[in-house]
Amino acid sequence: MLTNTTVFGIIVTEVKIMEFMTTKEAVEKWNISERRIRQLLQDGRIEGAVKVGNSWNIPVDADKPVDKRIIKPDDNKFIIDLGDNYFDEVDSLKKELDSKRPIPKETLKSLKESINLEWTYNSNGIEGNTLTLRETQVVLEGITVGGKSIKEHLEAINHEKAILYLDDLVKDKNPITEWNIKNIHQLILKDIDNENAGRYRKENVTIKGATHIPPDYLKLPELMEKLILNYNTWNEYHPIIKAALLHGELVKIHPFVDGNGRTSRLLMNLDLMNSGYNPVIIKKESRLKYYEALDKAHTTGNYTDFVKLVTKLEVEMLKKYLELL
Repeated sequence: MLTNTTVFGIIVTEVKIMEFMTTKEAVEKWNISERRIRQLLQDGRIEGAVKVGNSWNIPVDADKPVDKRIIKPDDNKFIIDLGDNYFDEVDSLKKELDSKRPIPKETLKSLKESINLEWTYNSNGIEGNTLTLRETQVVLEGITVGGKSIKEHLEAINHEKAILYLDDLVKDKNPITEWNIKNIHQLILKDIDNENAGRYRKENVTIKGATHIPPDYLKLPELMEKLILNYNTWNEYHPIIKAALLHGELVKIHPFVDGNGRTSRLLMNLDLMNSGYNPVIIKKESRLKYYEALDKAHTTGNYTDFVKLVTKLEVEMLKKYLELL
């Protein structure tokens, strides 16, 4: 791994040598069969493992994977206080939009470009990025904005690449997995923090301004396993509830050192798109309401406010599509 440091105006490149072990060494260290380790490697469940030819290099400090075969989903008890006909409007609008498909190619292209720009601007803005909407557009066109940091430029570029990655996942009908969550996060932090990109945190963290305290990092492998298992039991819920829960529960776990919010919003939209709905954009100006709804969900299990917020945004997005058709 290369790390650039500036000393007296001179860029000095430091080389960090990573130590690896073979699958056979992992067998001895973790007391797992070689066949099982190879399966875990194929599933992308050993962090930092790299395939070289037909062999695998496994980081010597990689955590022993939790055996999901002995982990069972939780009996989640969420509070979602909505009326019986709460989703009638959003479902009616979706049905109307579906009746107009396929959307003309140029209209769809224009819509997606506009949505991706607003999505990138607002999602990064929630996290403190100071690029304006126009500056974000310019950066995505490949132009550097004076007075803005390299990090802010990369956040815009990386977020758009992550959206394009979602499009590929939806097109190929890929399920939501830990592997895809890590890949989304890796794109978000690419060249910003390569050491932590796509990797679960190795330290404890707090969420600024929130009452909820994320779990100890040692519990992350099991909690992330459970998240996917739990998610796959939420099919009884309306697709908007399911997507909102996925976002909220991932942020609650806070598996990464940085980029949890952006990753969670991307993941929620991936789930919405997989269900035939449109991605929603949580506005930068709604940040306080958004944070309060999440903190309430995390501390009380009451997701009512957050689901209402997501539903309102989905209605807005559906109307935006219909206005152009």
